[in-house]
Amino acid sequence: MSTTECGIELDLAHERRGAESRLAVVLKRTKSLWRIFRNRVATNRIYELDDNQLDDIGLSRHDVAEALRDTRLLDDPLLLLTRSARQRARTRFQRPPRR
Repeated sequence: MSTTECGIELDLAHERRGAESRLAVVLKRTKSLWRIFRNRVATNRIYELDDNQLDDIGLSRHDVAEALRDTRLLDDPLLLLTRSARQRARTRFQRPPRR
């Protein structure tokens, strides 16, 4: 068997995996879009919470409004909210520096 024939066999096998791979990419992107849509709906529901409830989860109304305003349609606003809540948690219970 020559090298050329092996290359042809490998190309045929690769094409089958390519179709499966393309399908996997399409499914992954669809899943990602669905997650972003679901998280945007959840962010809108979070915005409807009162200020005490928002404070309990480490957010302010400004954080939620900023996340909704600063993200584009296909961006995940919960990523910004998570970052804001973690930042607030780091600084919330810190003791003031001793003098």
